[in-house]
Amino acid sequence: MAYSDFKLSEIIQKFELTLNEVSGLFADVSEEEPSDLLTIILKENVDLANSINTEKARSEMIISPILLEVRRKLNNQISLFSGVDFNVDNQQGLNGFCDFLISLSKEQLFIRAPVITLVESKNENLKSGLAQCIAEMLAAQLFNQQKQNPIKIIYGAVTIGTIWQFLKLENKIISIDLTEYYIKDVKKILGILISAIKQE
Repeated sequence: MAYSDFKLSEIIQKFELTLNEVSGLFADVSEEEPSDLLTIILKENVDLANSINTEKARSEMIISPILLEVRRKLNNQISLFSGVDFNVDNQQGLNGFCDFLISLSKEQLFIRAPVITLVESKNENLKSGLAQCIAEMLAAQLFNQQKQNPIKIIYGAVTIGTIWQFLKLENKIISIDLTEYYIKDVKKILGILISAIKQE
């Protein structure tokens, strides 16, 4: 079993999670102005990625530039991983590849302190990526416990590039923000990602 094999009801039951579905979970998070560079990149890339209409195009042309912008805004004090093997507990199915993972350390050669997991949803359906994202968040939580990293909250995101949905895991409580954030709200998307990294 791997992250992508879980169903939503199954993972909630297996790990005895409390599920909160909240609209506007991140409503109070401040927006973050995109740089001129990101603005130009998105202006050039979004329509092209939508026309190509593949996960790879959305990943390379929309998602990666946004995550790199977050890294720049935090003075490269975080590490960003893409398509990495993140095996934490094979017996529980907490293993497999992560589309993207952000770690609270500068080390780029290995994962030290995961804080955000990001799943690129299949078939342009955000809901289809929720279970996988929660599984990766649980793995990040367990990883930090094993390494004695003092990270209390793990965040997650499910995206198709142009639409983003965010999650929050604290202890055994998983909160899913029912609000969907569109690429035109990139200020809010950046704000949520940066706030999550800062554990605000």
